[in-house]
Amino acid sequence: MIKLYWSPRSRSFTTLWLMEESGLPYERVLTDISTGAQKTPDFLKVNPMGKVPALSDGDVALGEAAAICAYIADRYPETKLAPDIVDPQRGRYLQWLFFSPGCIEPAIIQIFTKIEIPTSTAAWGSATQVFDVLEAALAKGPWILGEKFSAADVTIGSGLNFAVRQFKMVPSRPAFDAYLARCIARPAFQRAEKIAAG
Repeated sequence: MIKLYWSPRSRSFTTLWLMEESGLPYERVLTDISTGAQKTPDFLKVNPMGKVPALSDGDVALGEAAAICAYIADRYPETKLAPDIVDPQRGRYLQWLFFSPGCIEPAIIQIFTKIEIPTSTAAWGSATQVFDVLEAALAKGPWILGEKFSAADVTIGSGLNFAVRQFKMVPSRPAFDAYLARCIARPAFQRAEKIAAG
């Protein structure tokens, strides 16, 4: 049985949404990060970084939300959450799957902390560039790969939901609003929000 270690109001939402989209049976293991439950020896066997989300599936244990999304989509192809390995869209899928942790999250931190980092040395370029590039990609819609929803939409949608809708760190844009409306309308997103709210 797949076990998802999660905590409310954390990056766990991405993996809750992904698991709800997958339709796979899974056990949610509530991990109270306010009490340090993620630092126990048993938890550290699953994710040595001591962070949620984390996932175990038989002998497999891993952390990092985007990695969990990639694992589930590839390990369980019946979920249809990833293009096949030979599909020409596979490369773009991987790029967008990891765009949220690699670009959106650092851009949010840059905005929040007001740290000025030269675009030539910041791996994500700049916060403005991140959201301009994302806006241009999402304007084509309806999903990041066009007509097909994928695990990449879960990571992108979660990142935008956090940045634009929940914490209003990033100004809304028409393409973001339309995309988020489509994400929020998905039954799996709604179930994940209910779970995350307790």
